[in-house]
Amino acid sequence: MTSHQTAQTMKPATAAKKLGVYLEATPADFQEGVVSRTELNALQTEPPEWLQELRRNGPHPRPVVASKLGVSIAGLARGGVTEALTTEQIDALKSDNPEWLQKERATQAEVRKEAVRIKEKNAERAAQERKQGS
Repeated sequence: MTSHQTAQTMKPATAAKKLGVYLEATPADFQEGVVSRTELNALQTEPPEWLQELRRNGPHPRPVVASKLGVSIAGLARGGVTEALTTEQIDALKSDNPEWLQKERATQAEVRKEAVRIKEKNAERAAQERKQGS
C-alpha cells in the first residue's frame, strides 16, 4: 500500500493571519485561492513586493495595530479603533497620544507586570516542590 501525502492547505484568512497582514488589502488572487504550507513558507522567507508593502505601510490588522500601539485588542476597541489602520494612522495616534491610549498603555504595562510576578511566583513554588521532593 502506497501512501501519498496531500499538500496541507489553508484558507486565505488563516494565511493572512499567519503573515500578519489585513486580508482585505491582499491581492485578489490571494483572497480567492487557497494557500499551501509550502506557499506560506515561501511568502514568509521571500515576501513578494505586495507583502513587503503591506507589512511596511498597512493597512494592518487589529492585532498588529494593538502591538504597534502597545495596547491590547480590547483596549483598541475601548478606544474606538475597530478598523485596520495604516502605519501613517498609527504614527499619528502615537504622536497625538490621546487620553484613551495613555490609559490603555498603562493598563497593558500593569498586565505585563502582573504576568511576570505570577510567572516568578510559580517558578519559586516549583523550585520549593523540587526541593521538598528530593
